[in-house]
Amino acid sequence: MTVGIGSDHAGFILKSLITEYLGKKNIKYVDFGTNSTASVDYPDFIFLVAKAVADQKVDKGIVICGSGLGASIVANKVKGIRAARCENEYVARFSRLHNDANVLALGERVIGSEIAIAIVDVWLNTEFEGGRHQRRLDKIAELEKQFFNDPS
Repeated sequence: MTVGIGSDHAGFILKSLITEYLGKKNIKYVDFGTNSTASVDYPDFIFLVAKAVADQKVDKGIVICGSGLGASIVANKVKGIRAARCENEYVARFSRLHNDANVLALGERVIGSEIAIAIVDVWLNTEFEGGRHQRRLDKIAELEKQFFNDPS
């Protein structure tokens, strides 16, 4: 598995902690920036992660900003992305089990680093259940086709 990860300045410290965790777990990752706490615009970096997931250049994505809200909004603008903003392990587990979330959004300013690592661990290690949940994802895909005017 390869994880794409990106943040703005408000998520940079948490991103650094998560990439350190991924390295210790021997999980490959691609860091899409930013690379400091200097102020930047979150859409510039979050979009790169979401696009890499949508294009299957990475398997999953993790996006981080101050609250996780902006990051989740940007990621969900990319067709095929199901970004889930998670503040605890329960939500992270069910975002994967029932929604097959392919991007995890976190807010550095709203959760502590220990809980963030626990969320990442649960999220990366929970598989999609399929079954009745697949039917719902298929409906989302149909809505995307209508919204994006995609004939396929």
